[in-house]
Amino acid sequence: MELKDIERSIITSYKKRIFGRFLKGIKEFKMISDGDKIAVCISGGKDSFLLAKCMQELKVHSRYKFDLVFIVMDPGYTSDNLKKIKENLDILGIDAIIFQSNIFSQIKNTDSICYLCARKRRGALYAKAKELGCNKIALGHHFDDVIETILLNIIYAGEYKTMMPKLKSTNFSGMELIRPLYYVKENDIISWKNHCGLEFLDCACTITKKQVGKRKEIKNLINSLRLLDKNIDIHILRSSENVNIDTVLGFKDNNGKHSFIEHYDEN
Repeated sequence: MELKDIERSIITSYKKRIFGRFLKGIKEFKMISDGDKIAVCISGGKDSFLLAKCMQELKVHSRYKFDLVFIVMDPGYTSDNLKKIKENLDILGIDAIIFQSNIFSQIKNTDSICYLCARKRRGALYAKAKELGCNKIALGHHFDDVIETILLNIIYAGEYKTMMPKLKSTNFSGMELIRPLYYVKENDIISWKNHCGLEFLDCACTITKKQVGKRKEIKNLINSLRLLDKNIDIHILRSSENVNIDTVLGFKDNNGKHSFIEHYDEN
């Protein structure tokens, strides 16, 4: 499929399922303002490449006046994977800055590899974006990432915590992270990819070698729950905005951990 047809598909064939939900997230969570300079972070997978194309479309059609730069961090990809990323950048008409971080070599002999890798990658992206004069980075996390994170934290960490649509950086002053695909479902991204005949990297990690981890287990769990209720994923997301503080045992905030007992006799 030609580039013009790929771009057109986002605002025609996939207007409701992808571009509409993309716009909904940006508007609802006030992700973009006039004067922003946003670094769109491309990892090589389907999600971040779709994000890049949606952001390009938004810049053309939006009332907001903002600038975009596209960055690709090479944490130690194989030559074949890096070649594939460059090929897709050409196919999709994306002029990106590629920079190295060598993160894979820094973490290969450590515990909690995935957690540490994610933190280091985030820091490297913030640093590069700030160097380029950006005030925001955009990541390709989608709807399924959000609900999987909720269940991961409940089941394996024993806490209720979700993936936020935007965050202010605590280590890079003036920087913010946004997730414009927050409402876009992974199956629709896969459908768009197949519709356009595109091939992206799946897992480019050279350390874990695509081991089946906890996130994959949660993904399988959610798919099984969908057999009981097709809207189960919506219910999981809605739970994160309908927390009833009066009916939970406790909660945490910047002042520490609190128990319902603290205010029980006041009611």
